[in-house]
Amino acid sequence: MTPHPHPSRRHVLGMAAATPLAVTGALALGAGTARAADSAYVMSYFTESTTLGEGTDYGLHLAVSTDALNWMPLNQNNPVVTPTEGALGLRDPFVLRKQDGTFVVLATDLKGTDWNYVSQYIHVWYSTDLRTFTGYHRLRLHDMNTHSWAPEAFWDAGRGQYAVIYSAVDSSGHNVIMVNHTTDFLTASAPQVFFDPGYDVIDGDMAVGVNGVNHLYFKKNQTLVGARSTSLAPGSFTEFTTGVAHGGTEAPTLVKSLTSNTWFLYGDTYTPNGVFYVWQSTDLSSGTWTALDQRTYTQPLNSKHCGITAITAAQYDNLVATWGAPTWNRLKSYNHPARYVRHANYVGRIDEYPVDPPADSQWRLVPGLADSAGVSFQSVNHPTRYLRHYAYQLRLDVPDGTSAFAADATFYRTAGLADASWASFRSYNHPTRYIRHANYVLRIDPPATATDRQDATFRVGH
Repeated sequence: MTPHPHPSRRHVLGMAAATPLAVTGALALGAGTARAADSAYVMSYFTESTTLGEGTDYGLHLAVSTDALNWMPLNQNNPVVTPTEGALGLRDPFVLRKQDGTFVVLATDLKGTDWNYVSQYIHVWYSTDLRTFTGYHRLRLHDMNTHSWAPEAFWDAGRGQYAVIYSAVDSSGHNVIMVNHTTDFLTASAPQVFFDPGYDVIDGDMAVGVNGVNHLYFKKNQTLVGARSTSLAPGSFTEFTTGVAHGGTEAPTLVKSLTSNTWFLYGDTYTPNGVFYVWQSTDLSSGTWTALDQRTYTQPLNSKHCGITAITAAQYDNLVATWGAPTWNRLKSYNHPARYVRHANYVGRIDEYPVDPPADSQWRLVPGLADSAGVSFQSVNHPTRYLRHYAYQLRLDVPDGTSAFAADATFYRTAGLADASWASFRSYNHPTRYIRHANYVLRIDPPATATDRQDATFRVGH
């Protein structure tokens, strides 16, 4: 396993699986609850940087998307609410839309990476619209000397109650998935074992009632595996898939497309920490998944362990109106989609996500310094500096007040040279040259070949 700045849950569990350890994980409700009017999605998550420094926050973060693949963080990627009890932080938040159309937010009571932290509770908020949060409290789920990780909830129509599912180490000595039932998320029934295949299982995620079958995805070793049952009865699920992974992978999240029969399976890797990968399938019952090209999806900055819930167009619009769109962008490379434009030692380049510190890859696209019809790239964490070309290489400099600097720092945004739905940036004062990467360093060159055009194409996102 690739060395990690902080120990992964799998590493800790491998060292002492029989002791009460902590894992993040969220059994996230799949889009089986999507309603006809739904046309967008909200993602809940917390944030961690690779060093647990800048970009790390254990509050509730939200992002929105119209396609479940490309996400816009809300509130400038800051938390919208933070726990005030227990560990004073959360992991693995999950948003459930209840039967009455309002929302409940559940989350692991854990701040940071102390996998030995014991909590018999989970965080709970109520919300009518995910713009205000009320009724905050912690819900006690059991009395064992262990954790209550990665809570999720779904409606169990047969019981007329909500099922709350989470991971805990029971008398078996390993993590199992437990279940409690509730009507109000204030009190809950006694816990039962929901799923125990005889080995450690964490990070489950449910898709309920898909063609009469319920699907439970979870982390097995370092892979994402599925189990299924025609019932929601505890103990009724049977494993039926082989694992999918990209390195050490956890936190599966199932999402149903609102416009096709496609399912997406999100996984959160910890080698390195916090990179989401996505697989797709048109037949959930097959248990087979195909990896998506990273060009097709972009996760929120520093996002960890997400939950995804379908919402209406009005809810989407209201969330953006309340929390605001980011005032900054990130630029993804077309032919190296794991890499983003960033500055390092004041040199412009593309490096693999996650970038640390994350603000090195955040840019304000402002009116061009030489022509307001163009664009200039202002650094978020060095706001007195702009990307400009010098001897055809891009670097981050402070304007010197000259028209030559302003011209060097101004570009015209055009349709992407390799893909018109993306973007390319033509130099203001060298109009045959475009920003491109070469050996991962940014420069301006004439795009002579197909490879040059790919090197000069970027996705402007968040």
